[in-house]
Amino acid sequence: MERKSPVYHVIPVPVHKIKPNDYNPNSVAPPEMRLLYESIKADGYTMPIVCYYNKENDTYIIVDGFHRYRIMMEHEDIYERENGMLPVSVINKSIDQRMASTIRHNRARGSHDVDLMSNIVKELHELGRSDAWISKHLGMDKDEILRLKQITGLAALFKDIKFGKAWRPVDE
Repeated sequence: MERKSPVYHVIPVPVHKIKPNDYNPNSVAPPEMRLLYESIKADGYTMPIVCYYNKENDTYIIVDGFHRYRIMMEHEDIYERENGMLPVSVINKSIDQRMASTIRHNRARGSHDVDLMSNIVKELHELGRSDAWISKHLGMDKDEILRLKQITGLAALFKDIKFGKAWRPVDE
């Protein structure tokens, strides 16, 4: 029986074929980046980078693992030790599903840049994803989605929202 999880099919990929995505809202502070470097230096890569394979230009687009990728790109000792190869687990999903995967991976571990998260909600909305879809796939409640939409300031994000009538005080 073949296992369905991509982690059972990790492949070595030359780092020059790996490209960051343009939507990741996750950031890591310098002290944690130093810790990640020390971890990779001491233990090696213990988790693969998750990527989508783009056949058109023979590249691997990062879904999860950007900071592990950065360690190799910024530290010659790691690059040389690993012979310029990163372990990659490949997923084959549409862009909206890849965005959702990135967010799920990140939210399970750390914090996000609010502006970048707002842009992801905006992009998913523009791709036709409902608030219910975003809530389910990104692990957000409706209030969080609303706040992120408000940050973008785009009225188009609210076009399908039904607003109640305004409250009026009763004269006594």
